[in-house]
Amino acid sequence: MTVVHGGEIVYQDRPTRRSADPFAAPGAGAASARQVLLDYVPQRTAHIHPHSEEVFYVLRGRGEIWVDGVRHRVGPGTWVRVPARAPHATMAAPGEQMELVCFFPHPDLEENIEELDLVLDAPGETEDE
Repeated sequence: MTVVHGGEIVYQDRPTRRSADPFAAPGAGAASARQVLLDYVPQRTAHIHPHSEEVFYVLRGRGEIWVDGVRHRVGPGTWVRVPARAPHATMAAPGEQMELVCFFPHPDLEENIEELDLVLDAPGETEDE
């Protein structure tokens, strides 16, 4: 069993987001998780996870998830499942910071993420859901 407290989480800068792996120790298990902070940026690149799907939960903030050409509004309490190999990007709305908790049935996210050259425009002002 592994227990990680909020004050022990260390964020790393990734392209257009900050991401922390609370279970980063080698051999920590058969799955991985990420806690992600997304600030509004005018453009964002998409990425894929070639070895597994991704499931995430929006803790706070509003924005959109773009999955293979289709945009969906998301906000606090939204759950999302992205199929393996599907190009996707989550983007905060103007003036928002989103916080996500992401789960992957693959032990090493560094081996399970490929950044794409596909650049997406961020959402405009979002309306209340």
